[in-house]
Amino acid sequence: MPRNKIKQNLFIISGPSGAGEDSIIDGISKIFPIERVITTTTRDMRPGESQSQPYYFVKKAEFEKNIKAGNFFEWAQEYNDHLYGVTRKEINRVKNADKIGIWKIEYKGVITAKKLMPEIVAIFINAPLKDLANRIRRRDNVTDDYVAQRISYTKEWLKHKSIYDYTIDNMEGKLAQAIEKTASIIRKEAGIDKKDQIV
Repeated sequence: MPRNKIKQNLFIISGPSGAGEDSIIDGISKIFPIERVITTTTRDMRPGESQSQPYYFVKKAEFEKNIKAGNFFEWAQEYNDHLYGVTRKEINRVKNADKIGIWKIEYKGVITAKKLMPEIVAIFINAPLKDLANRIRRRDNVTDDYVAQRISYTKEWLKHKSIYDYTIDNMEGKLAQAIEKTASIIRKEAGIDKKDQIV
């Protein structure tokens, strides 16, 4: 399906730790060709990561230089005190791609993005707090203090649910359903018929 038939090609997929945004994005990538918005961060690269996979990694001084130059579309200091942001150049790269653009971002960034680009569609991925806590423990093998910290941040996040256009509950054992619900939203907002293909 040619891009000029796509009404909207940029979508935010956003949710707290353990919500399963990455699993949903992986599922979406098997339905539509996608182009991910890559965030720039000052946090250190972890084992298995590389430049642009999954972030652009920069030193704090370089990040701050880009803030002063006005090169960021949005940026924020997150719970771990590192800086995260998306450049204007990156947004334009994804908007001009002949694919569905997926932007994974935290709620502070969503607030900014919706102010600057009201037409962007924001999808909130959520799950019961108990499920979120269990997933964080399973995934990260972390301490109870860390889990409590993340759940506290999630409770703050939930106060801002109204900024999103849609909410998907990714319940335990029902990932496939959550992926299909997200795909249905993208089809509707992008104006893509289920039988059509994006090329």
